[in-house]
Amino acid sequence: MSNLRTYVRADNVETQVFDWGKLQWLSEPKVTGAKEMVTGIVTLEPGKGHAKHNHPGCSEVLFVTHGQGEQVVFTDSGELKKTVTVGDLIYLQPGQFHSTLNTGKENMVLVAVYQFSGPEIAMRADPGCTVLPPKSTD
Repeated sequence: MSNLRTYVRADNVETQVFDWGKLQWLSEPKVTGAKEMVTGIVTLEPGKGHAKHNHPGCSEVLFVTHGQGEQVVFTDSGELKKTVTVGDLIYLQPGQFHSTLNTGKENMVLVAVYQFSGPEIAMRADPGCTVLPPKSTD
């Protein structure tokens, strides 16, 4: 019998902790077997965020579920900077550079969806990442 899940709660997956917040990959090869549409919950602490980065060859969708922040998307014509809040979706082209900063006084929470598996593995391998085990196995 496989250990892969069909129904997943945040408590069922490891938590990747960084100095800016945390990531919980709800659907990835280790959890659901997904090799496409890898999905996680990103929590950014107040005043913190992701520095400019990209995911080569991989598109990404970010959906804000809690809090507010500043999203910067880098294009050939320059920076597109926008205040984002609950209900906003950001679509990033494959390899497009971007950054997110929590400008609020409470945690900013986003759902992140990658086109395919890979970026979540790189995050786990980051030297600034501490991996905490799942809180629950139910």
